[in-house]
Amino acid sequence: MDRLNASTRRNFLKQLVLASGILALPISVQSASKSIHTRKIPSTGLDLSIIGTGTWRTFNVGNDHQARLKRCEVLRTFFEMGGQMVDSSPMYGSAEEVLGFCLNRLGSIAEPLFSATKVWTSDTNEGRQQIRDSHRLWGIPEFNLLQVHNLVNWRAHLDTLFQMKADGKLQYVGITTSHGRRHRDIENIIVSEPIDFVQLTYHLQNREVENRLLPASLEKGVAVIANRPFSGGDLFDDYQRYPLPDWVKEFDCHNWAQFFLKFVISHPAITCAIPATSRVDHMIENMGAGYGELPDDATRRKMLRHISALH
Repeated sequence: MDRLNASTRRNFLKQLVLASGILALPISVQSASKSIHTRKIPSTGLDLSIIGTGTWRTFNVGNDHQARLKRCEVLRTFFEMGGQMVDSSPMYGSAEEVLGFCLNRLGSIAEPLFSATKVWTSDTNEGRQQIRDSHRLWGIPEFNLLQVHNLVNWRAHLDTLFQMKADGKLQYVGITTSHGRRHRDIENIIVSEPIDFVQLTYHLQNREVENRLLPASLEKGVAVIANRPFSGGDLFDDYQRYPLPDWVKEFDCHNWAQFFLKFVISHPAITCAIPATSRVDHMIENMGAGYGELPDDATRRKMLRHISALH
């Protein structure tokens, strides 16, 4: 794939897009008037593409050179279709190192990058070292967003991140939860600390955050990143064997990935969803969710009723 010339690659992407049933082609290979949806980051008013990508498991490929090259093509497609946020963590094995390899290889293609990673350690000084290591592995001088992962030693790490932001070495500060616990603590931090982002789990079968965390984020002007929007792939296991109803075409939905993602990103509190994939065709499906119409409130309720009826 990395040896394809520009013309060959454009034709390849176009065929994949058409095969996926996506109406809006990648920006770099067509002249459609539609572009990917964006949401404003409340603390700055800057726009961010509504579909990002995660790297948990999918980029943990070690030194396997061919696997690394395939991840480069996944990221190339992501950026060409309007993606920005790439989220990783020191806890994701070799993912950060593989990201650095891909970003270096992609060069200017990766310039839309919105870089997001995490601090994940109970030791404050070790957290500072993690940040330095992440800079080195990614090969970038500054991150757009650093997040305290799963609230581990969160008070001390937030102090570190707030100081970095004050010193002009970091754009945004955030917190994360990936396991659905400690929602009360998350809410208290949203309300009491000047964070820019919160990352949490949200999908069709896990909507607990709609009760308090999403409303609190809207009220306090905190951007929300939705992780695990496919429930780690479980949603496909549960529903992919069923055909999509015809009415999903009303909001430009053409596959189950887009059904799941459009539900998530149509919530007004969600700034960006970060599904992870290791395949170009799946990346095209994921990114396609950011194009076209999004479900309104009535359609969201209809989607939930349809899912419930399948069980």
